[in-house]
Amino acid sequence: MHRFWLCLLLLLSSGGQLVAAQSSAVGMQVTLGNAAVELSGPWKFHTGDNMAWAQPDFDDSGWTEMDLTPPPGTADATLGSSGYIPGWTDRGFAGYSGYAWYRLTINVEGADDPLALKMPDNADDAYQVYVDGDLIGTFGKFTSHGVTAYSTLPRAFRLPRELRSGRMTIAIRMWMDSATPFNSPDAGGLHEPPVLGRASAIAAQIRLDWDDVAHGVGTGFLEMLILLLALIVAMSLFWLDRTEAAYLWLGLVSLITLIGNAIVLLVNFTALIGQSPSVILIDDVLTPVRIGLWVIFWGYWFRIAPIGRLHREVWGLVFLLAAGTALLRPPLYGQVVPVDAATYLVPFLLVVKLALAALLFWVTYQGIRRHEAEGWLALPAVLLAAISQYQHELRLIHIPTAFSLFGFQISLGTVSTMISLLLVTVMLSRRFLHSQRRQEQWRLEIKQAQHVQQVLIPENPPIIAGLSIESEYRPAREVGGDFFQIIPGEHDGSVLIVVGDVTGKGLQAGMLVALIVGAIRSTVQHSSDPLTILNSLNAELCEREHASATCLVLRITADGMVTLANAGHLPPYLNGEGMPMEGALPLGMMADTEFPVMYFRLKADDTLMLMSDGIAEAQNEHGLLFGFERIDHMLSHPITAAELAAAAQDFGQEDDILVLRIERSSEPKTVSHVEPVMAET
Repeated sequence: MHRFWLCLLLLLSSGGQLVAAQSSAVGMQVTLGNAAVELSGPWKFHTGDNMAWAQPDFDDSGWTEMDLTPPPGTADATLGSSGYIPGWTDRGFAGYSGYAWYRLTINVEGADDPLALKMPDNADDAYQVYVDGDLIGTFGKFTSHGVTAYSTLPRAFRLPRELRSGRMTIAIRMWMDSATPFNSPDAGGLHEPPVLGRASAIAAQIRLDWDDVAHGVGTGFLEMLILLLALIVAMSLFWLDRTEAAYLWLGLVSLITLIGNAIVLLVNFTALIGQSPSVILIDDVLTPVRIGLWVIFWGYWFRIAPIGRLHREVWGLVFLLAAGTALLRPPLYGQVVPVDAATYLVPFLLVVKLALAALLFWVTYQGIRRHEAEGWLALPAVLLAAISQYQHELRLIHIPTAFSLFGFQISLGTVSTMISLLLVTVMLSRRFLHSQRRQEQWRLEIKQAQHVQQVLIPENPPIIAGLSIESEYRPAREVGGDFFQIIPGEHDGSVLIVVGDVTGKGLQAGMLVALIVGAIRSTVQHSSDPLTILNSLNAELCEREHASATCLVLRITADGMVTLANAGHLPPYLNGEGMPMEGALPLGMMADTEFPVMYFRLKADDTLMLMSDGIAEAQNEHGLLFGFERIDHMLSHPITAAELAAAAQDFGQEDDILVLRIERSSEPKTVSHVEPVMAET
């Protein structure tokens, strides 16, 4: 509708007059009236650069003629737009880049209002416009150090007020970068004829041209919205679940693609980024990196191992692709790198880029082979991702990559990117939900293990005549690996005390604790001898793989006699002094291991302190251990089990902490404390 009103405005502004243009000996005859006319020429064309060529009296009769009338059925090979005129590289000047001039002498009649000249929306790469030797407009930055070109934008320039009719000479100074032919096979100069007309009519055409730009690349805004959505979803999922690296890599794919799209939109709507920097960023950096990120993402998605090898292969190829592409782009190509280097660099880069595609499909094949249903589900997204990254290669085999829909130019790569990201985002969300369900199930299992351990580890030790017992247990994780049992004798007033520490942490260690405690209670029904109990436990653990534990068993009779057997556990402290004891292997290391046994008597007011290695191995933020010297110092004066455990925990708990304090006294009492299970951060 916007285009309809602009066309109507243009028709009304012409006053209903016809526009006539014909060639004559003096140049192009233009009967303008109040309308506008395409200056198709034929123009005079010459390569090279000489500012004298801008003057109206210069003799250009020896120059090449170049008609800017669009040949029937021509279209831009890259964009697919109609009315396209091949550039000078396709019209007798193959391989030429740099400066070239167009000149046209016209005779204008019937123009009463100010005139303007609309330049083509498609030109390579920068230009300056002269009318009768005077500069009236520039697109690009021309300096003594060189030319900065921008992606062509709709531009129109007013003619001087005194130029409304009569003979005038238009000279266009063009400049094309040496790398431009790699973006288009028929690059060079003007790809549409300039348009001369009434300033208001030209302004209407400029608005139409901006409308065409919006229809040509406007879908990029929709793609950016999809990319931004995918980026937010991917990084949110990674923030919630750091164990799934695929979320992070999808976020990086979305971010790099988003940056590339932003650059494309900037160069199509503004002159903020020069053509060379945009080409370097997109062709030399973003495109190779984006292809590599897609391969790595699918590697993590399918959990390909070893992933480190895939990283090395992918980033090695990405480096080759980026470095090789840089050799064929400004400022290296044509200045440092000879032009004929393209004959072998282009095939080499094609092989490297296809090697990345081969890696992508190898990763997909491995994913389908290992995961089957999930792999086949991801295959459409992989194919679409590949299509979006290989637009140029598809055009080489004559597959169209652009089409029109409701007046908008749609790129196959844009559609492929949006659909693939939508599919991947859905699959990632699905995987995240499954992961959350598994984690919830795991939390339930941990909770059940905690309940089991709370049953196994006594909260209220039994009252033993003549003994005061304190216990302090502080697990480092949800399920602890330390354990203790206090089992009173049924008839003789004795007590059996077992403390230990299983190898490992978490749920597996908690399950091993349950096994050991069950074996202890089963053995005690037949014997309360500490050595017999250790031998029985050792035989039980040796039958299982990767199951070991330190353990100390002692039996205290009513008269204070102590029998102590040790399997690799810390010796006890008697009245603050570490008891010398022969070392031994932990349980489960070797069958028929001999465990040392010692005998001594607890006198009245004697104190026996049993602990796990979680006390000595506590570590502060500087890596300093709590150590045995601190233990010796703290036990040099009366101290409770809770005070010793709290000191180690405050220092920096790394492992489960268990402390049992046994004191022989005339009046029995028990003090026990089991810390609530700590939630793992």
